[in-house]
Amino acid sequence: MDVRNKATSIDLFSLKTRQMRAFHMSWFAFFLCFFAWFGIAPLMAVVREELSLTKEQIGNTIIASVAITIFARLLIGWLCDRIGPRLCYTGLLVFGSIPVMCIGFATGYQSFLLFRLGIGVIGASFVITQYHTSVMFAPNCVGTANATSAGWGNLGGGVTQMVMPLLFGAWVAFDYSQAFSWRASMVVAGGVCFVTGLAYYAFTTDLPDGNFKELRAKGEMPTKERTKGGFRMALRDPRVWALFVIYAACFGIELTINNIAALYYMDYFDLGIKTAGLVAGLFGLMNIFARTLGGFISDRFVRKGGLRGRVRWLFIALMVEGVALIFFSQMRVLALAIPVMIIFSLFVQMSEGATYSIVPFINKKAIGAVAGIVGAGGNMGAVGAGFLFRAEAISYPQALLILGGLVFLCSFATFAVRFSPAAEAAAAEEFDTAVARRRKALEGRKPLRDLIPGLKHVRPMDVLRIYLGIALVIKGVYFIVNMSDLEHTLSLGQDLGQGQTLIAWSVVFAHVIGGASLALGFVTRLSAAVNAIILLGAVVVHIAGPAGGALVGDNLSFQFTAFIFFTLVLQVWRGAGPLSLDHLLRMDNDKEPDVLERTL
Repeated sequence: MDVRNKATSIDLFSLKTRQMRAFHMSWFAFFLCFFAWFGIAPLMAVVREELSLTKEQIGNTIIASVAITIFARLLIGWLCDRIGPRLCYTGLLVFGSIPVMCIGFATGYQSFLLFRLGIGVIGASFVITQYHTSVMFAPNCVGTANATSAGWGNLGGGVTQMVMPLLFGAWVAFDYSQAFSWRASMVVAGGVCFVTGLAYYAFTTDLPDGNFKELRAKGEMPTKERTKGGFRMALRDPRVWALFVIYAACFGIELTINNIAALYYMDYFDLGIKTAGLVAGLFGLMNIFARTLGGFISDRFVRKGGLRGRVRWLFIALMVEGVALIFFSQMRVLALAIPVMIIFSLFVQMSEGATYSIVPFINKKAIGAVAGIVGAGGNMGAVGAGFLFRAEAISYPQALLILGGLVFLCSFATFAVRFSPAAEAAAAEEFDTAVARRRKALEGRKPLRDLIPGLKHVRPMDVLRIYLGIALVIKGVYFIVNMSDLEHTLSLGQDLGQGQTLIAWSVVFAHVIGGASLALGFVTRLSAAVNAIILLGAVVVHIAGPAGGALVGDNLSFQFTAFIFFTLVLQVWRGAGPLSLDHLLRMDNDKEPDVLERTL
């Protein structure tokens, strides 16, 4: 299907165009679906006790939550080609919210398993998200668009690990029982999904030029009858099944970690439910930039390597993911396990972004079918991994080690993803056309002639920014290991209840995720500003503390904190330098002609 008027750039802070409204609605809808899909995972310790679930039964519920999604994604991919993403998303959100809310009525293992199975249907939302961004954005930025929308959606899997325990704690704080509290928390999650489904229908269109029904009536796109056969074409393409296996080795692993991470940290590192949820949430929160980074790098590889360049990058990312998972499985010290998990998470999500930067080019007549089959591979991988974690004879670390080896082997499946010379030429022509349209739209803008990325242009402030970002991540890990001390310090000795936990989590989140963003130079000013606010609070704490009177003498903590605060303020003022993702994205929006010619 040839789609006209695709966007050639991503304007994150705009809702004026149909393309950007679809972008923001699709990632937000997927975020909520992911949030509800895994909302019960961080509360499983409470559910396990109330319903008296065994390890095998918990494993069965994990398998159920992802198994049904395999079939749902295949169906949704076919429906997207037939009726369009707008109606698909509306129906999925409205009807998918029902089992999310109904799980609150589970009274035993059987009913809990049934509702967990039903909730898994909303995981098909991923296919609609990828379909919608694929038909809205041109080849020069579709990899970044697909990766960002999916990554920010996957972020729901990390946010739910943090928010659901807090929501659960809030109900408990109002003197409700634990049994009522986890049930009420899931009802809230389902209700938000229902409302979002109605909003998706009101604020989006299927394509840049309108909806499927209108365009078919005008004769501007094929009828439903002419779209038949696309699913069969996708099934017969061996490249689709290679990507199916590859996505099982990245997204399947992410689903598995989202399901078991909180329990893993509670059982093997003796963390409480809140702290375990926080640490587990860091894995998913890397989606803020990690999946985007995978698609962004893929869009850079295509400039010189064509579609083969995209495949080459996918091989690299997936292989490193496998190695990182092997190392994570062997970590026995919390202070080491957390940073290794973050590195592992980075490559898991970059591999996902790299995979779906290739999907739109496999078969343009059946984008939905290809997206659905490949997406189902992720859930198939999670189902297979689920059997490892339900086995009584295999410990969680042993299961992770086995998975790491399998991921490493799966990286070689990328060699089966090949494109004919004709397909390469067609993709190159479409890419050049999109870039030419972008250049024309930017005529008359001031070029960035003096900001060419490269090591020879690195400035002292760039080095300071990278060091500061890494230092903040390390400090965040230290806070996690010493969470009780952090909460006590921030509360100045007073009992603030849930607010005390929320403040501590905000500090950890700003340090770990904001620090990682700062080191990479991604949304640099925002990351620096958030951490500057946190550090300003730390300055106040030091002043109000017992050593507050000695601001220059013995209070070294105050002096160091104040120095970091002012350094962050300078980063807010200056922004990112040449060695940053922000600069590369900015060059895409303000591309100077001579740089463009060199990259093509």
